[in-house]
Amino acid sequence: MSESEVKADLNGTNGFAMPSFGFPKFALSGVLDELSEQGVARAREGCEKIKAASQEMAETLRETYSSNARSASDYGLKVIEISNANTASAIDFFVHLLGSKSATDVVTASAEQARKAFDTASAQNKDLWELAQKLATATGEPLRKHVAKVLHRDN
Repeated sequence: MSESEVKADLNGTNGFAMPSFGFPKFALSGVLDELSEQGVARAREGCEKIKAASQEMAETLRETYSSNARSASDYGLKVIEISNANTASAIDFFVHLLGSKSATDVVTASAEQARKAFDTASAQNKDLWELAQKLATATGEPLRKHVAKVLHRDN
């Protein structure tokens, strides 16, 4: 295309024009329109996918928070229950000590209390450990399900 052809093909914007390279203007604009429409459709599709993924993640986080709150509440209530039981046991022990008549009674009661406290603490620790595992599982399960769903969908 010669310089004079380019000048003759100006469209009036800032003195610059796209050379037509021998293509009819209507055909070139049709191709550009089609490419533009495809780009807009892809962008719209991408935005819809991002919106859907965002909604799924928000739901997953709601489930996680809800499970976490329930499990944390259960754990806290168990700690309060354990504290109450241990306090009652200690008071009972002191009342028993106050009623002791001899040093032998004090030693026997102390040994019995130590054995009972050890057994109780072992059971309480087991209960707290199970609740902690439940908390960890409940917190991670919705996230695990979401990730598995996303990975399965992409395959």
